[in-house]
Amino acid sequence: MTAPLVGLQDVHRSYTRGDEVVNALRGVSFDVCAGEFVVVTGPSGSGKSTLLHVMAGLDRPNFGEVLLEGRPISKMPDDDLTLYRRRRLGFIFQFFHLLPTLSAVDNVALPLLLDGRPPRDAERTAMERLERLGLGPRAQHRPRELSGGEQQRVAIARALVAEPALLLADEPTGNLDSAAGAEVYDILSGLPGDLGTAIVMVTHDRDAVAHGTRSLRIVDGRLEA
Repeated sequence: MTAPLVGLQDVHRSYTRGDEVVNALRGVSFDVCAGEFVVVTGPSGSGKSTLLHVMAGLDRPNFGEVLLEGRPISKMPDDDLTLYRRRRLGFIFQFFHLLPTLSAVDNVALPLLLDGRPPRDAERTAMERLERLGLGPRAQHRPRELSGGEQQRVAIARALVAEPALLLADEPTGNLDSAAGAEVYDILSGLPGDLGTAIVMVTHDRDAVAHGTRSLRIVDGRLEA
């Protein structure tokens, strides 16, 4: 049996905020397998973003273990973990985090260039990804020349340019109007079938569960049944 792409085993994560201890995750356990689109809903402050950060190895649990394709994060050297994130994980955020001085195609090509791909090859792959998302005619535009929905599609193209096994999305429609948000949901829901990419999306929008293959709800750091 193929190992899950990512597995959480009794994960706890707490922070100290002044004299207060914040328990962001309390005994969270679940797996994500290839082809899944898992939608995690919950109110603000429920632990959704912390969950994604722990899944990506950007944050470490106080207790419990995270497995990336069967490898415990706790035993992965930092260099190996960085390389894993670059080649096997993609990220989408509420705010697009596009570099304002670069064109759309250069923003999308950047992860490939950072991984050592030749510039011409990186640009060709980036253009292909933009064209698949209907942004070919906008490839030379800078972020300020694009609508919010177009900027998020550029961000999605950038997250997918290296063909990651797992895509992590943190409130990807939170900065969009309803029409642009629906377009992003349509794009994401097609990715498992088109590219085989698994997705974990966290959102406060409970209507988003209709777009996933599975839904979870987190409240006060705990997954609800």
